[in-house]
Amino acid sequence: MKKIKTIRNNWKNSEVKRLFNLSLNDLLFKSHTIHRKNFKKNEVQLSTLLSIKTGSCPEDCAYCPQSAHHNANLEKEKLVELKKVEKAAIIAKKNGSTRFCMGAAWRNPTDRDLELVCKMIEKVSSLGLETCATLGMLNQKQAEKLAKSGLDYYNHNIDTSKKYYKEIITTRKFEDRITTLNNVREAGLKVCCGGILGMGETLEDRIDMLITLANLPKHPESVPLNQLIKIPGTPLENTNDLNPFDLIKTISVARIMMPKSYIRLSAGRTNMDDSTQALAFFAGANSIFQGDILLTAPNPGKKTDAQLFDKLGLNSEKIPITNNA
Repeated sequence: MKKIKTIRNNWKNSEVKRLFNLSLNDLLFKSHTIHRKNFKKNEVQLSTLLSIKTGSCPEDCAYCPQSAHHNANLEKEKLVELKKVEKAAIIAKKNGSTRFCMGAAWRNPTDRDLELVCKMIEKVSSLGLETCATLGMLNQKQAEKLAKSGLDYYNHNIDTSKKYYKEIITTRKFEDRITTLNNVREAGLKVCCGGILGMGETLEDRIDMLITLANLPKHPESVPLNQLIKIPGTPLENTNDLNPFDLIKTISVARIMMPKSYIRLSAGRTNMDDSTQALAFFAGANSIFQGDILLTAPNPGKKTDAQLFDKLGLNSEKIPITNNA
């Protein structure tokens, strides 16, 4: 009997479309079954994300308030001091996070900036936390430097399909994203890469985005799936709301296609009710960002997440409620 591979990198459009066309119950059953074969039941990994440099980004990403092209009334901040990063990481660990992520609004970091970020990575690593950074595009030498500093993950989302990408970003190409991902892999770093739902894309775009991710030579170890946060002053502020079931089905299909990857229910959770989040976790999401702020956007607070996890019987004992929430 021919052995069926559990990890595939050759998904076809027709296969993925059939998954999306399944009844919701059948799709959820399939994805949840796969999820339980690869991860501990009822366990959600917790991460914390800190903006270490805010605003004035030269990219024109239509969803992002940090773009210098948009008037989102964002308070700009230069690269923060090491002490602020250390303090935030200590609180994150106390609150149950196992991974600390640092995000900077750059097209690509300068060598001087990278040197300072490497010191931040070394400090966070010394606290016993996994480290992740999202700093824009990287060349091979920069990726290698980050790896030597002890960085565990590099986040660089593809955002959407190759076809729809130019409708969202014009200051760089989809291929630039792939080049950075390749550089990160070559440097031996783990990859955090996903996309954003609700930007006006079609089902076909979501299918193509998932195929791009799942057909990489190696699946991203972490796949954040974001729901668009419609920020006033950005080109997408009046986009139609995402249907919650489209989010759930995309998470389910992502879990089936990338069975061993962490699927992170990421930005947009403040606009999701408890039922939507419960379905997302059942569908295969098993990671969240915790804390009141997600870079510059609102995020459910520690108390809110602890109460939800308690209702759902998830690992609420791992997210203690503190005065630093």
